[in-house]
Amino acid sequence: MKSTFVLLTIILSFSTNAQLSYEIIESVSADRIEKDINKLVSFGTRHTMSETDSDTRGIGAARRWIKSEFEKISNECNGCLEVSMHRTLEKGNAKTRITKDTEIVNVLAIKRGTKYPNRYVIMAGDIDSRVSDALNYTDDSPGANDNASGMAGVIEAARVLSKYDFESSILLVGLSGEEQGLYGGKYLAAKAIEEGWDIVGVLNNDMIGNIEGVDGVIDNRTFRIFSEPTNPKDSDFQERMRRYYGGEVDGISRQLARYVYKMTKTYMPEMNPMMIYRLDRFGRGGHHRPFCDVGFAGIRIMEAHENYTQQHQDIREEDGIKYGDVIEHVNFEYAAKLTSVNAITLAALASAPPQPANVKIGGAVKPSTTLAWDPVEDENLAGYKIYFRATTSPTWDNYRLVEPGLSEFTLEGIVIDNYLFGVASVGKDGTESLVVFPGEVMR
Repeated sequence: MKSTFVLLTIILSFSTNAQLSYEIIESVSADRIEKDINKLVSFGTRHTMSETDSDTRGIGAARRWIKSEFEKISNECNGCLEVSMHRTLEKGNAKTRITKDTEIVNVLAIKRGTKYPNRYVIMAGDIDSRVSDALNYTDDSPGANDNASGMAGVIEAARVLSKYDFESSILLVGLSGEEQGLYGGKYLAAKAIEEGWDIVGVLNNDMIGNIEGVDGVIDNRTFRIFSEPTNPKDSDFQERMRRYYGGEVDGISRQLARYVYKMTKTYMPEMNPMMIYRLDRFGRGGHHRPFCDVGFAGIRIMEAHENYTQQHQDIREEDGIKYGDVIEHVNFEYAAKLTSVNAITLAALASAPPQPANVKIGGAVKPSTTLAWDPVEDENLAGYKIYFRATTSPTWDNYRLVEPGLSEFTLEGIVIDNYLFGVASVGKDGTESLVVFPGEVMR
């Protein structure tokens, strides 16, 4: 009877969660994203070492404008956003891409959680841009797609999500210094550790506006979700245990990628999310990496088909090819779609109960599998989902609902050798936490 009650509760509340997701999707505006990308391009260059005193050119003007946009949004919701700048001085070094003393400035807007104010879900975009020479901070560098598109998506997500309250905090942030070495992310991750932030995950948006690849493919539905397989902070013991118990593709960032995939497939079925089993593109990097480096879950969301003639290029024409990251190459409807993917994911994670802690598993040489976890103390908890999937499946395909009063459950007839398992918390509104892969074996 209790399992039936839990199932009915979640089914009945699903409509509430679904309605919020659909409202958010419908609220995201391609026109506003186009306007914001145009504004960011208008600053000429947003190179990290560019002009900071001018009100019309350079990264200083760009970041002040971003801050002013966050403040406008906050004013419209009676001060619901905490807007600030996070500043760090990077000393000049001729051996790096920061050759003179440069202030690295991130722009933050926090929608503070009503119940878990120190628990954060983060959406990030990059403020800076560059041309062919990474040290050229004077020439025009529009950076329309890389990465005015991602930054405009962050601003638009702030506009839409500011209208709602969430139990956990949502941080919308523009990061600086990406093209010079991921400085903004590195310093913000250090701040998070110093201040003890509980980060659920980081959604890094870097190039979300191009639909025509250098290979000639045109695709306005597909996008990529990059995630590394395991946590780089795991101990040697944890790495050894994976040889015997599994988990080679079940790190915290991979669970975040699966969550984005599931949200997209559920509420935006016209889109085609590609989970890429890699930290980032081959040999390249993005601003989620500094967060992953220190043990937080982080992924990169971006277009599926890149055009390298429009990335990190001086504006020119050679052999009939027009080079440069100019606004003519940005598809604003596509950027709006990927912004919606972010926004519904942020809303769901910020509404969900905390994820289960200390998940354990047992069942060797038995015709059943048992999972146990620490109870989640939350009055809005509707129960748990024990997920399991074939070892070759990229997604959580099967689950069993469990009553909120339980913290251990046995799946009869499910042989532990043949599946991978995880546990998620489920709220009364139908939202779910990230799935937690077992970290300990029960004897």
